[in-house]
Amino acid sequence: MLRTTLAAICFAALPLAGGIPSGHVTPPPSDHVAPSPSGHVTPPPSGTVTPAVVDAFIAEYREKTGLPGAAVAITKGTEVVHAAGYGETASGDPVTADTPMAVASVSKSFTSLAVMQLVEKGEVALDRPVRGYLPEFTMADPRAERITVRQLLNQTSGMADSAFREKSLPQPGTLEGAVARLRTARLAADPGTVFSYHNTNYQVAARLVEVVSGEPFAGYLRAHVFTPLGMRNSTTIDTDRDLPDSARGHLYILGRAVALPEPTGFGNGSGGVLSSANDMARWLIAQNNGILSPASVTEMRTPSEQDEEYALGWSVGKTERGTPVVRHAGDLFTSTAEQLLMPESKYGVAVMANTGMAFADSGALMDALVAMIEGGTPEIPSSPYLVTDIVFALMTLVTIGLAARGVARSRRWAARRTGWQRLRLLPWLAPLALCATVVPIFRVLARGSDIMWIQVVYLYPTFMIWLVTATVAGLALIVARLARRNNGAAHPSR
Repeated sequence: MLRTTLAAICFAALPLAGGIPSGHVTPPPSDHVAPSPSGHVTPPPSGTVTPAVVDAFIAEYREKTGLPGAAVAITKGTEVVHAAGYGETASGDPVTADTPMAVASVSKSFTSLAVMQLVEKGEVALDRPVRGYLPEFTMADPRAERITVRQLLNQTSGMADSAFREKSLPQPGTLEGAVARLRTARLAADPGTVFSYHNTNYQVAARLVEVVSGEPFAGYLRAHVFTPLGMRNSTTIDTDRDLPDSARGHLYILGRAVALPEPTGFGNGSGGVLSSANDMARWLIAQNNGILSPASVTEMRTPSEQDEEYALGWSVGKTERGTPVVRHAGDLFTSTAEQLLMPESKYGVAVMANTGMAFADSGALMDALVAMIEGGTPEIPSSPYLVTDIVFALMTLVTIGLAARGVARSRRWAARRTGWQRLRLLPWLAPLALCATVVPIFRVLARGSDIMWIQVVYLYPTFMIWLVTATVAGLALIVARLARRNNGAAHPSR
């Protein structure tokens, strides 16, 4: 049993070898992706992506992966090339081009835009301390007084998961509450010295928008972003409880998509925006069409000295073919999203998928669409999850069988074991020990990223099913054997 547990730990940790998914995601290299086993969709010439080709590829992708639903927007300059929904929501309704879906950390671009609008009005200065605009922003660390607005947006404030467990602590219900819970928090580093992707930065920034503008953040986005751009199906929400049915998602378990509620969490400002394919098309066009002054756009796309990629709510980088891009990814535990701009060709792409961050469907679709735009061949990635799920399902059945056999033989075991030999029961406590320490183990493997126990279940569902089964089985076996032993001691044979 102990050897099985140790093997399972190593096996489950394999997906962590490449890092933990987060909202700060750079494009993965395409040379590690296995091509579709059947024929590819033939791409059009570079720069002539057509709706028919996109539709055909996504149909093939959904057929081969089981992706329940997705939405896609492609723009070029001021024109919408294609905006469409595919498949079904978690409640079984069709996904259309107007279906609101979660964009997760893509929301940071909206929050950054809201701040920059206030900067252009002269109501906020990027390099002034946050406390000057938001007096309620206090921490149990005097260095926090030096945090500037810019440092919130480029994630160099010194706040980090390692110093403030933003996910595993009790969750706030409002932006005001998100700022208030920082009163006992400390910084992980001096402001402006280290990049650390931390959602709380953007929650503080959104609260700053509320206080400076005098409007609730949702109202501000509606009045100054969504309505002016014609984004009729977009809004921002506070917590998982506010997600509509259309924005709920799935996990893949044994190759099938299973609809599940999003784990408890607060996301306004950092990950609360809901939008549709049509609305995201309008948003992408606005990035090239005067939504801000050229100087402000340049500011938003200029990384800090502490991180060569992350700017103000956007990341800069290049495609595999070397095309400069500006992008941001978004991850929830049951859905994902991506947005990308190609400043040279004026293409924009947005993708939303209703499967969780462990499966990266929106990223795979984004890579395929970018390949089409660049005249390459879109590929459908192979996934190790079905194989690992089958392995852990078999391990779960074997664990149940071994435990049942052990319980049935408890009388024989008790008759043969005396004194110190009962210590041989200790290996059966290994699953319990792992169950109790899986969160700190994850934090070490994820280089300090915070997580709740239930969120680990969402990342590795079949592994955690096996682990809980093994924990219960181990405890049942120990109790049965000790009970038989104690019963034998109380009634010795004569």
